[in-house]
Amino acid sequence: MGRADNQVPLDVTLERLQVISAAVEIPVNADFEGGFAKEPEGVGANVTWAATNTGIAGLSIEDSTGDPSQPLFDYTLAVERIRAARQAIDASGSGVLLTARSEGFIVGRPDLDETIRRLTAFADAGAECLYAPGLRSMSDIKAVVDAVAPKPVNVLVGSDFATVAELATAGVRRISVGGALARSAWAGFLAAAREIAERGTFTSFTQAVPFPEINGAFGSL
Repeated sequence: MGRADNQVPLDVTLERLQVISAAVEIPVNADFEGGFAKEPEGVGANVTWAATNTGIAGLSIEDSTGDPSQPLFDYTLAVERIRAARQAIDASGSGVLLTARSEGFIVGRPDLDETIRRLTAFADAGAECLYAPGLRSMSDIKAVVDAVAPKPVNVLVGSDFATVAELATAGVRRISVGGALARSAWAGFLAAAREIAERGTFTSFTQAVPFPEINGAFGSL
């Protein structure tokens, strides 16, 4: 959409979710940010619309505020926001999977005990999957897995700190890569562009994927 992360408005997000869900046959999980509202009532209303009108199979709600001076919602409010999302999904009858995210490790509040306190409360409030993006220590990841068991934990992998096998051994049930695949692609794009601008050569293009392979990977429209 040509917008910065967390800068896509609700109406555009909902429309994009409809398009994506209709384009594929596999389940789509929506990064629903903070529910596009602060108060639980607003979160519930927006989750209801997403769950009943977009075709998504799951969505996540996070506890970050976007305010650097107070990057996380108050604990009680954060829990009530998850509870509101749970109630909205149940009332919709959609069966959408609810993932609750605690964002401390990516907003400058890397407190494992507080993260576990929040994720445990989110699980009690009805979240079916728990997620703390930014965890990179296997001991921290294992502590979260053990704290919320038997509910599954999602781990974000955006760098080379673990393998799929190591995460599975730790009990992780879901892995996401965020924007890492796109950033890897952009690394190649920028390297090729810099080569042209700085050296006037095109050797990076020898690594380019042929169009038939791209078309085969993405399918025909």
